[in-house]
Amino acid sequence: MKKEIPLGKMLLHSGLIGEDKLEVALKEQQVSRRRIGETMVGLGFVSMEDMLRALGSQLGIKYLSFSEFPGVIHDGSYPSIKFMKQYRVVPLDKDNGAIRIVMADPLDTYALNALRLFFNNDLEVYLGSERDIAEAIEQYFGNSTQMTSLMESMREEQDDVDAGMQEDVHHLRDIAQEAPVINLVNMFITKAVESRASDIHIEPFENRFKVRYRVDGVLIEAQSLPKRLQSAVISRVKIMSRLNIAERRLPQDGRIKLRVSGREIDLRVSTLPTLYGESVVMRILDRGSTLINLEELGFTEGTFNEYERLIAMPYGMILVTGPTGSGKTTTLYASLSRINSSDRKIITIEDPIEYEIEGINQIQVKPKIGLTFANGLRHIVRQDPDIIMVGEIRDRETAEIAIHAALTGHLVFSTLHTNDAPGAVTRLLDMGIEGFLVASSLVGVLAQRLVRVICPGCKEEGKEGEGCEKCRRTGYMGRTGVFELMVMNEEIRQLILDKASADIIRQKAISQGMLTLRECGWQKVREGITTVKEVLRVTKGDI
Repeated sequence: MKKEIPLGKMLLHSGLIGEDKLEVALKEQQVSRRRIGETMVGLGFVSMEDMLRALGSQLGIKYLSFSEFPGVIHDGSYPSIKFMKQYRVVPLDKDNGAIRIVMADPLDTYALNALRLFFNNDLEVYLGSERDIAEAIEQYFGNSTQMTSLMESMREEQDDVDAGMQEDVHHLRDIAQEAPVINLVNMFITKAVESRASDIHIEPFENRFKVRYRVDGVLIEAQSLPKRLQSAVISRVKIMSRLNIAERRLPQDGRIKLRVSGREIDLRVSTLPTLYGESVVMRILDRGSTLINLEELGFTEGTFNEYERLIAMPYGMILVTGPTGSGKTTTLYASLSRINSSDRKIITIEDPIEYEIEGINQIQVKPKIGLTFANGLRHIVRQDPDIIMVGEIRDRETAEIAIHAALTGHLVFSTLHTNDAPGAVTRLLDMGIEGFLVASSLVGVLAQRLVRVICPGCKEEGKEGEGCEKCRRTGYMGRTGVFELMVMNEEIRQLILDKASADIIRQKAISQGMLTLRECGWQKVREGITTVKEVLRVTKGDI
């Protein structure tokens, strides 16, 4: 850790600054009395990362960026959060017997001695930025005292609880209704909403119990909890969603309504028994979020104009296809909002109702009392609607009723789970629908995927995002759609009547100008919106 060349000279010799900037920085330092590295970063002469790398070279200590930190750290004893924040230090893991730690000030001998005594072990010290260390403390240990409070309040009680006692429903119910457990569950739900997560995964493993969030379609590890809290946390979620906490052998589904940061949030809860306990997934539905306009979905100009023409038609069926989480429902809502007017009656049947749209009659399916898609759709057509939206065509009965409605003067929207637009035709035929009915009713099929957008905060010309605090070091912020629109015409209808394969229908549509999912993706790569890696990830298997 011996200082050799002054930091300013090192930055100069490495070509990061010139003599003029060094001179300006030295004059500024005399006024500000700050360290030369901080002064240069403040003046915008060098980035924080370049400055720290140079400082690491000066001190003989390797600099670690946040992307080089482990995603999680193992359970064990660690210094208090207060100590770590005060001395700007975070432990990572063991390497060759030594504890790896990252410090903003690796020359702080008091903190180093305290850590050696705490771990009773050798230390391997790395240099890191204050921002990265603070984010790591947040990721590994949480940013409040709720976790510590929970662990302390439950430690004595839980250590005495044997396996048999953990099966005691009354005991679990009592623990799940204690303030520390309530606060912990509320904390990771709040964090998920603030992180723009679409789902929360609570997963039990043999020696670990972790929480993950799905953000922009990708899972990230948010919290690793002590295994002993597993039963209490899962029981709390089940109580909130009105599920049976005594039933651990069968899957269960429930819902939670709550207010988070002033927003009305609905959570769809699913539990599933696994080898080491119940896995819980909560889908986040933000009722307070604003509906996206059709123009904001990510259509190319040609596809947008063609799709806008289709949704203005007086009758026929329009299908939106893609896997779960590809944005189909958002597209349907945007479409209905575009054509919603006082002279049209629009009725939807959904599971669940994700957004409430003014002026549209929306029905929630309730299978337990017999209100299925098919049964509800039968009654909808008797309500004299102009436009009908069916959340999903899951079976032949629903498909037949929807097609009949499309053939009798209604514009019908729905979704299917298929990989591409032509695949929707073969899916309907596989359900047992006659080819002439499909050909007569279908006016267009829109297949879609969602790709992550390069973070504008750390985007570099011609490159991916480098990763910053705004995008949680991922290099991406938000998502946009890639689309494939197959418009029905006489030639494609004839292919359907001839029972042609999806590949033949696809080639015909492409020859007539259909832009494929992957081609749409490449266009967004050329425009600097997303990356090649993202397009390949979401269009895997597509041509």
